[in-house]
Amino acid sequence: MAPDDPSDEPAEAYVIGRRTPQRTTVLTALIRSGDFVSAQALHIHLAAAGERVGLSTVYRTLAALAEAGRADVVREPGGERLFRYRPSREHRHYLLCRSCGQGVPVDAGLVEAWAAATADSSGYAEVHHTVELTGVCPDCLAKRRAEKEK
Repeated sequence: MAPDDPSDEPAEAYVIGRRTPQRTTVLTALIRSGDFVSAQALHIHLAAAGERVGLSTVYRTLAALAEAGRADVVREPGGERLFRYRPSREHRHYLLCRSCGQGVPVDAGLVEAWAAATADSSGYAEVHHTVELTGVCPDCLAKRRAEKEK
């Protein structure tokens, strides 16, 4: 298992699948982004930095990281998938701001217990679940209120 602090090891240690310079570049950019980012936004950032990585490579790398439990995925209200580097293999749920996109992890013990109990009682195995929580963060809410007062 990889350490929780991605700065302890080079990004190459976290690459899933074939270790190529492009995949390492995508992973490094995802780690440095620090919050949820779309594949297209990450690709634009890489291109602006002079990196030669194709959009399909960005998508494939992010999908592989998510499948391996190394990236969290949420959907924005428009349906686009956003990715965030997961420093540990622990599954997390997030509350995502609909205005700025900031994501904060939430305690989802009840959801996890419910999912496990549902799987057990149904006899299903390898059950996966998706929980999407969205709202407006305190900063965006304050900005909205300030704009209304003008």
